[in-house]
Amino acid sequence: MSKNQAEAMPDPLRGRHTVRVPRGLVVLVGPPASGKTSFVRALVACRQIDEDAVVSSDAIRAEFFGDRGCAAPGGEDSDAADARIFEERDRRIVARLAAGRTAVAESTNVTAPARARLLALAGRFGATVTMLRFAPDLERLLLQQAGRDRSDISAADIRAYAATMARHAGIDQLRSEGAHAVHDVPGGGEGVTPAEAAARFLFT
Repeated sequence: MSKNQAEAMPDPLRGRHTVRVPRGLVVLVGPPASGKTSFVRALVACRQIDEDAVVSSDAIRAEFFGDRGCAAPGGEDSDAADARIFEERDRRIVARLAAGRTAVAESTNVTAPARARLLALAGRFGATVTMLRFAPDLERLLLQQAGRDRSDISAADIRAYAATMARHAGIDQLRSEGAHAVHDVPGGGEGVTPAEAAARFLFT
């Protein structure tokens, strides 16, 4: 490829400024299949954050129950399993914040009550809260879901999460809840790879 050809190619990051993310609680907000996990993996790969900074409800679920999903020993039901998972998530976030370290809450967080729970944790330590939105259009979400090995989440689930996101997780809404900053994270719909998206952010 010639230099002129390279210069003519569209660059989705050209003219973009680095977004600084201060130490504190980082809340990812987006439906399943919106790119949250790929983004944080890219952040870890480029050493923006350490692996332990990412507190993922899905990862905790896998630790607790493995391939059984919500089926726990002793017949534990789905609600009880979820309670255990999110109690453990909160414990890990609190441990990070208490030590003055960044915690990245990786779950959908598309509802106000889910975010309020996290904001309350941050408030205990006076931690700065940054919310990062992942909001691909529905067609993109369904396409990305089709490429994942997640039989526990259906297309109907994706549509429901996307609708909730649209109603309850707009930028103004997140700011009004107490986020210190809200940023949209670009993805495949803008022609941006997870690594390119991660490069737009600087965790301080």
